[in-house]
Amino acid sequence: MKKIAMQSVQMVVKLVPTSVRKSVKRSERLTTFYSQSIRRSGLTYGEPGKRTQKKLYRDFVSRHNAGIEATPISEGISELQVIVFGKQGSEITVQNLNKLGINRIAVLDPEAGSTLSEALVAQQQSAPLLLLNAGDVIRPQTYSLMYKALVENSAELVYCDTDINLHPKSPGSPFFLPDWNPDLQLSSAYITTGVMIAAGHIPNIECEATSISGLMAELWLRKTHINFAHAPWILVQRSEEDDTEVSALNDIEAIIRKYSKAVSAFNAEQRINHIQWPATNEPLVSLIIPTKNGKELVKACIESIREKTLYKNYEIILIDNGSDEAESLEYFESLKTISNIHVVEYPGPFNYSAINNFGVTHANGQVIGLINNDIEVIKPDWLTYMVGHAIREDVGCVGAKLLYSDGCIQHAGVVLGYGGGAGHAHKYFPRYHPGYMKRLLATQNYSAVTAACLIVKKEKFLEVGGLNERDLAVAFNDVDFCLRVRETGVRNIFCSEAELYHHESVSRGLDIAPEKAARFNRELDYLRTKWKDYINHDPAYSPNLTLKRENFSIKRKEEFDAPAAPSV
Repeated sequence: MKKIAMQSVQMVVKLVPTSVRKSVKRSERLTTFYSQSIRRSGLTYGEPGKRTQKKLYRDFVSRHNAGIEATPISEGISELQVIVFGKQGSEITVQNLNKLGINRIAVLDPEAGSTLSEALVAQQQSAPLLLLNAGDVIRPQTYSLMYKALVENSAELVYCDTDINLHPKSPGSPFFLPDWNPDLQLSSAYITTGVMIAAGHIPNIECEATSISGLMAELWLRKTHINFAHAPWILVQRSEEDDTEVSALNDIEAIIRKYSKAVSAFNAEQRINHIQWPATNEPLVSLIIPTKNGKELVKACIESIREKTLYKNYEIILIDNGSDEAESLEYFESLKTISNIHVVEYPGPFNYSAINNFGVTHANGQVIGLINNDIEVIKPDWLTYMVGHAIREDVGCVGAKLLYSDGCIQHAGVVLGYGGGAGHAHKYFPRYHPGYMKRLLATQNYSAVTAACLIVKKEKFLEVGGLNERDLAVAFNDVDFCLRVRETGVRNIFCSEAELYHHESVSRGLDIAPEKAARFNRELDYLRTKWKDYINHDPAYSPNLTLKRENFSIKRKEEFDAPAAPSV
């Protein structure tokens, strides 16, 4: 019904003369009203319908298959060694491999007491080793494309995309994966099969893992210094009866318990591991909240933090950027009587980057929190989770799941390349929607997160020089900051367990006033120039997914640019 209703609205809009539509689009008030009305109606949140998904899938697979089939089949495929996990269905996999001339196969049956370590030793790694689950089927070009990815990325381990059905006339269930995303692997076991390890690179360790997913997690947690690569091709067809997900997540949970100090809780309904990294010694967190007036927003924000937050070792630094409303000034004055709240005046013109940099100079905490004045706490453990991530040595910026006032997604990670710049993953999706590959439920790595609620170590903030107040006064300063932090060798994280409201953005006007539009375009040009490599390929996103919308749908026909057929 919602789809029919939305189609009706679109038909009515098309009946309006083009000249009138163009005139309306020039009105900030009318365009804002229209977009808000559609969003609040619940008619759409961007996920394509089943018919559209089927067409997108059919168009994509036909082109994708053509690129794969144009790849020469390497003669080295006969030397490939394979370990098949699981007994039931393994005959299907073995038959497929034999037809391709692969005969060096070991079937690992954990239920019968077989161990991965024994299987690895038995193969002796004189050639590349492919890991599959029982029932999986590979293509003739799988070896060629995965081996090429190993060489091109100077990697020791590569994994590929998978599907349940490779037939172009029948919609399947493609898993279009990001580049190596360790926190996503721990949370959701996004890599379950189709893993190749280069010859001679099996780590000399006693493996505890009983699954491919667990092995990936173990190699990373035990710091085996193996470089991971991703071949963005559908090279493995999984069985429709694939039931490896739950066992893989349980395996990862056991690995986490053994090789880290984190506490993992498996959510059987969501099929997600929720992982709490310890906030050792509860370091002081300085929450910086810029504002100009906005008494009611600020009051709701501060009261929700004080009343709902379980993590208690924090201070609030309210930056007053030239407030002139009597009621706001009176409220801000009253805050000064609270011991862990500091009100500091910043009288200059609005510059989001400069205001937050100024706030950090007044921060006493080891950890900085950038908080918009329209944020409201939902889950009491939000700061506990975020600080636990932020103080990890290999983590930089940590962002939260932010909801509009109506409960739909405002922020769940930033993807570079959306609209030629950057956008928010799964924007406008319902709060409890799992998202693509459960990526709305899983804590994971993104290249950037929004500064509306961002936690980072103070030393890391200072190391990169804070926000860019010269070139990015208003827009994209958080994206630029996160990427500069990432370039220091750490990972940024979207923490799905931290949920907060972000109220005002849902009703904020568009930057279409001439001076605002000019400033926005300058800042967008800066982002596109400085971070063009990330915009061309965001490692947290798949090149097989669209950049036209923020909904993780398959690339559409007009934007599909299949990778060139590799020469092997």
